[in-house]
Amino acid sequence: MPPRKRAAGQNALPGMPTMADLRDTLWKAADKLRGSMDAAQYKDFVLGLVFLKYVSDSFEERRDQIKQEVLDQGIPEARLDAFLDDIDEYAGHGVFWVPEEARWTHLAERAKGGEIGLLLDNAMDVIMKSNPALQGVLPKIFNRDNVDQRRLGELVDLISDARFTGHGDRPARDVLGEVYEYFLEKFARAEGKRGGEFYTPRSVVKLLVEMLEPYSGRVYDPCCGSGGMFVQAEKFVLNHRGRRDDIAVYGQESNERTWRLAKMNLAIHGITGNLGPRWEDTFHGDKHPDLRADFVLANPPFNMSDWARSVEDPRWRYGVPPASNANFAWLQHILAKLAERGTAGVVLANGSMSSKQSGEGEIRAAMVEADLVSCMVALPPQLFRTTQIPACLWFFAKDKGPQGAKRLADRRGEVLFINASKMGTMVDRTERTLTDEDIAKIAGAYHAWRGTASARAEDRKYEDEPGFCYSATLDKIRKHDYVLTPGRYVGTGEVESLDDEPIDGKIARLTRELFAHFDESSRLEQAVREGLERTDVLR
Repeated sequence: MPPRKRAAGQNALPGMPTMADLRDTLWKAADKLRGSMDAAQYKDFVLGLVFLKYVSDSFEERRDQIKQEVLDQGIPEARLDAFLDDIDEYAGHGVFWVPEEARWTHLAERAKGGEIGLLLDNAMDVIMKSNPALQGVLPKIFNRDNVDQRRLGELVDLISDARFTGHGDRPARDVLGEVYEYFLEKFARAEGKRGGEFYTPRSVVKLLVEMLEPYSGRVYDPCCGSGGMFVQAEKFVLNHRGRRDDIAVYGQESNERTWRLAKMNLAIHGITGNLGPRWEDTFHGDKHPDLRADFVLANPPFNMSDWARSVEDPRWRYGVPPASNANFAWLQHILAKLAERGTAGVVLANGSMSSKQSGEGEIRAAMVEADLVSCMVALPPQLFRTTQIPACLWFFAKDKGPQGAKRLADRRGEVLFINASKMGTMVDRTERTLTDEDIAKIAGAYHAWRGTASARAEDRKYEDEPGFCYSATLDKIRKHDYVLTPGRYVGTGEVESLDDEPIDGKIARLTRELFAHFDESSRLEQAVREGLERTDVLR
């Protein structure tokens, strides 16, 4: 018999669970606690336990490898423990050290003993003490009065069925990374509006990264949520044959629980990042005051009215943002963080492109006149399940010139406008996503306009495309009173038509067809009347 083909994305060995099986098992685990606490709480419980199971699985896998390596070298079994207990043998392979009392087998055997919460809190504690990268990250929330210990024991039993190793040639870290991202998306949906605080739709993040191309350098996110921007930036680097340490990650997050999610997310993906010693409001206390980033990726809270505002803040170089809306505070903070040739991509509410309230129009005009805006993208609706507010992308560049050896196109005094509002595919009745083809078209237009190496490699030349993209001069933007809505500039696309019938003949033909329909309608009406009359006679 020919070998059985694997489904797309399925890398499990024969007899081992697929990724779909793993996700299904773990989501059922989440459902175990769903009825007894809100979505935000069970997110912390489940992700904490999933992480604990992963570190234990990968630790045991590495332990078996060490044992085999030692025995293959002919080293006596009596000396085996010295190698098995060498923390460097694990850390050198990106595996966290897991003390015996924190290993999953130890916990699973005691899951029904009534003290599982105490054991889990202790496990989190000893793992953090043994791994500096996890200090202050893992949740110690299991041994509390409001936690149903019986259900918690059942949850541990259910998670025991999940394995992060044995999925073909995929490392356990990659498997967990995929599961973690899947869970973050599911929890964001479950939490509704609050989910937007920690999750940005994957296709939007991917578009930002594909346009900025962060091959190497310092990557910053001032409102990093669960760290999705960093994970996608790392994937971009690895997909282009780079290394994880080609980028240095800096971030800040104001919500304690979300900050912990981000720290855990970075640890899962093997990313060494500086998210500050603790959570903090970016406007109230900048944790990276001296940072000058090569790339900034951000999805700030839309139209935030409750923010720490100081009119004396040196970041407000282009005007003091209004107390009623922080949109232009975020934009100016990001500009203040950019290095001499830094670039940034920011998700914001559509209103930021045209608002003139409380001095916002003047701030926008000042940023345009400083020649900092490189591209504006109008996004399609329904990309964000957590909000119905229409969104756009702002792209900044500190230097729009050729930049010497980079040989970029000289775009000083120009802004690219892209209207992607009609793009995307509905994944269900309420949510849309940008396809890979959509992302490639949008990013391709930008790179052709900018003349980047990727555009030159594909011999792409920029041309305005009616209805989709247009390169506007600052003078034209001034005539539009600094409104940056792409629809004002790109115009309307050509209407495709295969109909070359002369209009006079078309009208005559349609008139004849209409009269024919009237005649057919009259005939049917008469037939129905006659049928009803016959029925009355029979009665």
